[in-house]
Amino acid sequence: RLKKMGFVFQTFNLLPRLTALRNIELPLIYAGMDRRDRQNQALKLLEKVDLKIRANHKPTELSGGEAQRVAIARALVNNPAIILADEPTGNLDTKTSNEIMEIFKRLNENDEITILLVTHNEMIANFANRKISLIDGNVVEDGNSYFKKKIFTPKII
Repeated sequence: RLKKMGFVFQTFNLLPRLTALRNIELPLIYAGMDRRDRQNQALKLLEKVDLKIRANHKPTELSGGEAQRVAIARALVNNPAIILADEPTGNLDTKTSNEIMEIFKRLNENDEITILLVTHNEMIANFANRKISLIDGNVVEDGNSYFKKKIFTPKII
């Protein structure tokens, strides 16, 4: 988990007493990285999500979109192969949600990071290369740009 996966949550899960920079550095402390290297890595990631100018702001001083970009940067800190994102746009307006999804799209296309995203929002789901739809825990559709396959039709009683 520390080395292969990143997590992004609907509620951001940033520590309120730490700055954006320190929130991103935190996993690197657990990884045993030197302080200067941690700061340099965190600053690079803030730049990657277009937020370097807010490095010294605490979460309460950030907008929802800015807080989510800090959370994305934190998820990237250990160069994960996959990011698990649980309703990452659930607390954001439409414009900001689209901006967040563009960041995920860029990470997938340019950095080849797999993004596994859970959402109830069809507009957000349509950003995906592959969409798997569930109803009551059952897969009802599994499709991507190459095929669409209906797997299960729920019975209505």
